[in-house]
Amino acid sequence: MNIAELLQPQAIVPSLRASNKREVLEELAAAVVQGCDKLTRDQVVAVLLERENLGSTGIGDHIAIPHGKLPHLDHLILGFGRSLAGINFESLDGKPAHLFFLLLAPENSIGLHLKALAKLSKMLKDAGFRRQLMEAPDGDSIVRLIAAADQNL
Repeated sequence: MNIAELLQPQAIVPSLRASNKREVLEELAAAVVQGCDKLTRDQVVAVLLERENLGSTGIGDHIAIPHGKLPHLDHLILGFGRSLAGINFESLDGKPAHLFFLLLAPENSIGLHLKALAKLSKMLKDAGFRRQLMEAPDGDSIVRLIAAADQNL
């Protein structure tokens, strides 16, 4: 599985305007549904909020990976957002989240969904990679960094 191939350029938000968890989910959902006639922003936000109610997807180290499953999808969708200021995402370590990877999966794709989450988690364990994502000047640079990290796994 190639993480960089899941990430479409329009689904990258290098400077999130959001100031809270719900706004992050709304902003990222709006980005990932661009050009996708099977999904609406509200559908995506509802699924993500439902998942967040089970427990925060803020995994620590300033990272959150909100994710959910939708019945109308036939492939994985990935979005990325960055907040330089940081946003309270009720993360496990209590720190604000700066890096957000939004993952949407088809309702019945347990294996792919888990593989993508595992690969993202593995990539994000590297503090140098996280720092580079924070310092990247634009969306194109972010895609290149993700592609390079993906190849090195």
